Amino acid sequence: MTSTDGTTGAWRRYAVLVASAAVVVAGTLGLIGLADAATEADGLAAFDPELTAEAVSHRTPVLTAVARGLTFVGNPPVLVTLTLVAAVILWRWTRTWRTPAVLLVAMIGSSALSSGLKLLIGRARPDVTVVLGPVSNTFAFPSGHALNSTVFFLTVAALVLARIRSLRNRTAILAGAVVMSIGIGLSRVYLGYHWATDVLAGWTVAIVWLVIVLNVARFVRDRRT
Repeated sequence: MTSTDGTTGAWRRYAVLVASAAVVVAGTLGLIGLADAATEADGLAAFDPELTAEAVSHRTPVLTAVARGLTFVGNPPVLVTLTLVAAVILWRWTRTWRTPAVLLVAMIGSSALSSGLKLLIGRARPDVTVVLGPVSNTFAFPSGHALNSTVFFLTVAALVLARIRSLRNRTAILAGAVVMSIGIGLSRVYLGYHWATDVLAGWTVAIVWLVIVLNVARFVRDRRT
């Protein structure tokens, strides 16, 4: 490697680090704002009842079936199963424990963040009269389905993309991960389990946590190589 290549690589790493830090700071501030709005029922949270009523008014048998399917994928037992299966596949594919370890750490941390923030904020869910399905007695903020599913799909996508060169395949994988993450989050509002700001908070925490995990994984990899 020439000195020019080394300098370019160093600047690229610094640029990624700066961008990642900006995402973490912006996401953290955004989460604080959403939490404050959720507890005070103002700001973006003031629109939650209206958005829930709008979602309820557009329910159809087909949309309900799709929403229930998406929510099923985001259920904790299903995500745990998918995580273990994906970890085994990644291990057999890469022949290293580090790649599946990134996924496992990401998901364990995601679950802990979801549970901890729910207890910290203590926000009630929408009225049970709008819920399509079994009633949940846990707190609402943030949406665990949105948070955990986003971390899972985007982490898997990031780990796979690192080993695929085809632009078409990379685009398809990333698009699929984003669509699933958004779809599962929206299904929670549609089915009446969460307010819109709960889902937005779940996505926000997921992105911040994902950026942290992937940067730590990159740092560990660079130190080893």
